[in-house]
Amino acid sequence: MTDIGKRKQDHIELALKSEHQSNADSSFDTVRFEHNALPEISLSDISLSCEFLNQDLAVPLMIGAMTGGCENGDLINHHLGEAAEACNIPMAVGSQRAALENNQPQTIRQYAPNAVLLGNIGATQIQQQGIDLAERAVEAIEANALIIHLNPLQELVQQGGDRNWKKVLEAIYLCADKLSVPVIVKEVGAGISPSNAKQLEQAGIKWIEVAGRGGTNWASIEYARNQSDFEQQVASPFLNWGMDTAKLLPAISANCPSLNLIGSGGVRDGLDIARCIRLGACVTALAQPFLAPALESTEAVVNKIAILKEQLRWAMFLTGSKDLEALKTANLEE
Repeated sequence: MTDIGKRKQDHIELALKSEHQSNADSSFDTVRFEHNALPEISLSDISLSCEFLNQDLAVPLMIGAMTGGCENGDLINHHLGEAAEACNIPMAVGSQRAALENNQPQTIRQYAPNAVLLGNIGATQIQQQGIDLAERAVEAIEANALIIHLNPLQELVQQGGDRNWKKVLEAIYLCADKLSVPVIVKEVGAGISPSNAKQLEQAGIKWIEVAGRGGTNWASIEYARNQSDFEQQVASPFLNWGMDTAKLLPAISANCPSLNLIGSGGVRDGLDIARCIRLGACVTALAQPFLAPALESTEAVVNKIAILKEQLRWAMFLTGSKDLEALKTANLEE
C-alpha cells in the first residue's frame, strides 16, 4: 500500500472513533425552531424536493466527501454510489489525488449512472500541478462538478503536509474560469469565513460548502497520526480551531447573497438539515454519519437516507412548512 493509501485507510479507521468528532457541543443545538401547534398541513403533503446544479433532487441532501485511494474506499464508494442513485441525491467522492497519481481506475460512475457526482481535489494540488489535474479528476468519474477542498489546518498538523499556500486563490480562479464543469469550493471542518466567501465569489465561484467546525475533526485525526513529539506539541493548541457552521451560514448569506451555500460540518440528523436550510443553505452535506452504513451495505446507506428524510419532514411539519421555501422563513425562538 502506498503512503497516501495508508493515510486514507487510517482516516477511515480514525473517523469512526468518537474522540475525533466535535459535535458533542454542536452550535446547531442553539438554533431552536418555534414550535407550531397549529401546522395546518398534512405530513404526507410536505415536499422535500429542490434543485441542485440544474437537476431535481428528492431531498436537499448530498453524501459528503469521504474517502478514496485505499482498499476500503472502493467498497465504501460502491455502496454510497448505489445509494445516491437509488435515492436521487448527489454524492461527492473523497480526494482523487491518490487514484490520479497511481493511475487507478475510478469506477464510481458505474454504480451511479444518473446521479450527480462531484469530483474532489485539493487546492494545493491544483496550485502545484495546474488545471490539467482538475480536468483529469472530472474526466475520471464523469463528474457533474468539481469540489476544490481547502484544508490548511489539516495540512499543518499532518506530517509532511503542504505548507506553501501561495497563489491558491489564483488557481481556483483559473478553474472557475476554464474548467468544463462548475467548481464548488469547500473546507474540511474549520469553515469558510464571510471574508473568504467574498474572495471566492469575486473569483467567480458560485457554490461553496461551508464545512465548519463541529463534525469530524481532521486536525485531531492528523494529530493522532503524527509521530513527531515536537509537531504534536506545536499543534496541540489548534485542535479545536475553526468556526461553527450554524454561525457561518447566516453570516455568509448576509455578506454574499448571490452565493449558493452547502451546509456541512457537524450536521448530524434531519433536524440539523432543517436548521441549515433555515440559516441560508440550499442543500446540506453529511459524510461521517454515512461511513459505518457504507462499510456495511448499500441497503444500510439507503436506510440512513430514509431516516434523515423523515426527520427533515417532521421538522417541516412541526414548523408548518409545506416546502423548503417555507422552511427558509420558519420562525425561530427568540
